[in-house]
Amino acid sequence: MWFAEGLSRPVGRLAEAAEKVGQGDLNVQIIEERGDDEIATMGRVFNQMTRQLKGQRDALLGNTRQIEERRRLFDSVLGSVTAGVIGLDEQGRVAFVNRAAEMLTKIDSAGVAQQYLAEVVPEFEPMLRRLQQGEGRMIGGRVQDEVRLSRSGRLESLLVRVAERRTAAGDLEGYVV
Repeated sequence: MWFAEGLSRPVGRLAEAAEKVGQGDLNVQIIEERGDDEIATMGRVFNQMTRQLKGQRDALLGNTRQIEERRRLFDSVLGSVTAGVIGLDEQGRVAFVNRAAEMLTKIDSAGVAQQYLAEVVPEFEPMLRRLQQGEGRMIGGRVQDEVRLSRSGRLESLLVRVAERRTAAGDLEGYVV
């Protein structure tokens, strides 16, 4: 009975703690048994695991907060810029559109996400194609031209620049119009 009690109590505590971890409580720690047997080792490893998981979760939550703050700043800056800005991924699909670009091109940013630039603003597509085919590499990966844009019966003449967005390693990340 003494042996069974000594075995079942730590296993029961471990099962109870594991259930709490399963419910999201990573602060749970169990009483570590003395000794070098499997039960004592399981308790130490369990506590170490929950500390590591808590540290990783806290780091992820911190990174998520930081990313969200940067996104809000990015949105705020782009929203206040008077120039129209359209961000494209590396395939030329729309990733973001600021308010000024919405007004200039008469597009709805919510409705164009992940659509190709040619579908959204076909007048800008030739410039993107020129850049993708290598034109503009000598001047920092950008092309610039005057584009006539007709929307809602109004003809606008816009100076448009399409530039490559590159990662710190120099890999193509997308484009900015």
